[in-house]
Amino acid sequence: MEVKTLCPVTWSMLSSEDQLRRRDALAHGTDAREYVRSFLPADSWLPDLAAIEQANYQLRLQPQVAGLDYSHDKTRLNPSLEVVEVAWRGLLDVIEGKRIEPQPGVEFLLFWRHPRSGVFRSEAASPADLLALKMIVEERDPRVVADANTQPVGTIDRMIEKAMLRGLLLRPPSRLTRLAEDFFIGSGISPKFLSSPAFTLQWHITQKCDLHCRHCYDRSDQADIALDQGVRLLDQMRDFCLNHNVYGQVSFSGGNPFLHPDFFALYRAAVERNLMVGILGNPVSKERLQNLIAIEPPAFYQVSLEGLKDHNDEIRGAGSFEAVVSFLQILQNSQVPSRVMLTLTEENIAEVLPLAEFLRDKADLFTYNRLSMVGEGAVLQSAFGRDYQSFIRDYIEARKNNPIMAQKDNLINIERYNQGLDLFGGCTGFGCGAAFNFVAILPNGEVHACRKYPSPIGNIHHNSLEEIYYSVAARAYRKGPLECADCHLRLVCGGCPAVTYGCGRPPLDKKDPACFVSTQKIEVNQ
Repeated sequence: MEVKTLCPVTWSMLSSEDQLRRRDALAHGTDAREYVRSFLPADSWLPDLAAIEQANYQLRLQPQVAGLDYSHDKTRLNPSLEVVEVAWRGLLDVIEGKRIEPQPGVEFLLFWRHPRSGVFRSEAASPADLLALKMIVEERDPRVVADANTQPVGTIDRMIEKAMLRGLLLRPPSRLTRLAEDFFIGSGISPKFLSSPAFTLQWHITQKCDLHCRHCYDRSDQADIALDQGVRLLDQMRDFCLNHNVYGQVSFSGGNPFLHPDFFALYRAAVERNLMVGILGNPVSKERLQNLIAIEPPAFYQVSLEGLKDHNDEIRGAGSFEAVVSFLQILQNSQVPSRVMLTLTEENIAEVLPLAEFLRDKADLFTYNRLSMVGEGAVLQSAFGRDYQSFIRDYIEARKNNPIMAQKDNLINIERYNQGLDLFGGCTGFGCGAAFNFVAILPNGEVHACRKYPSPIGNIHHNSLEEIYYSVAARAYRKGPLECADCHLRLVCGGCPAVTYGCGRPPLDKKDPACFVSTQKIEVNQ
């Protein structure tokens, strides 16, 4: 096989005899650095260049590593990874053909193929890269390393996570996996919906709220969760996610989470455990938002609107519409991703598409949930019947020309399936993900499969998150309604048990009263 140089600029700097020597070193797999060093001055950077050129060459000869076996149970090195220590900085620029003069200085250069794409990559390792690799090789506890470096443990977790995302390390498969015997997988439905890469905690840290919405599902009087209890819960959340090989997210909610006296401390504690943080709340001042951003910008900030100005203010209080619109501008100026959620009822169904159009350049995402007729919302009416089916068709059509319109309601997948369109992940990315990749925790420690209706599965003050997750009660919510058990769309649907409950039907037995699924099965794109 003819061996071609990977560095034409440097190649041209060598004599014909030296070119033959380097080609011979590469071709026969000998140590190219030592071979070249034997006939060049001691202060030359060319031997180090030969070493990385050889690593480059040998890696490119390897077969593609995309599709590696991920059945291992521990994080491990990408088997294609090659680490080369050199005494000169800038050699990768030379390899890329840039006419620079390398400078003395130790660097560790990384060469690998990404395990998913098979794309070849080369970079100079950062100290964080080297620490992440060292920890995995030596199987060191992140907590011990964090203490030794006087860093939050999440900082160390994040180093490892970033190395995984870049393909330097291989993450084991997610252990958040639905039992195949519990779910019928219909024709054209991807089995990828059986396993989740992330776990979300919707955390209601307080019941205090500066609004009193007409559809509020819980105005019960509960004491705020104490700071020490909250920190212990976040430790459990971190451990649970690491043990299950998933990414963790905490969505702070309430009431209004900003009204908790220790909200900023709890927010910081979540960040320090490498948990992605989001906000489900009401508008706050620019100053309070900046205090949050100073800790870490939230992944998103979700606010609510219930229609255009008049209807929204009738539901959420006078002035709330303008307050949200003004706050969306603050979020936009602060580069915090914004989400607007609407609770769908018979009263506001006609205002959804006009509101989505109004928000086109004001929010990053807009979507809706159907009203769960519980709490004070029991006096309102959720959306059902043919009008709702027609609305879904209109919503799908409107999304084609409005990029902020997102899909959340599981029943949208029925219409997409009927139209032969690709299916989306549904409410939590996995149809109804209650007690699967999502749980809600109240200020008193009660854990619910879903916050929109009473669905208790335990109390975090009495049992661990792990114990609660694997309880009999939690598994029942994961399985979902018995009437949905044989449905070909179950993995991406399951309806909304909260709506079912609000209609006075047992949510673990009966399907969503708005369900319009057909027994006809067609192929869909995936």
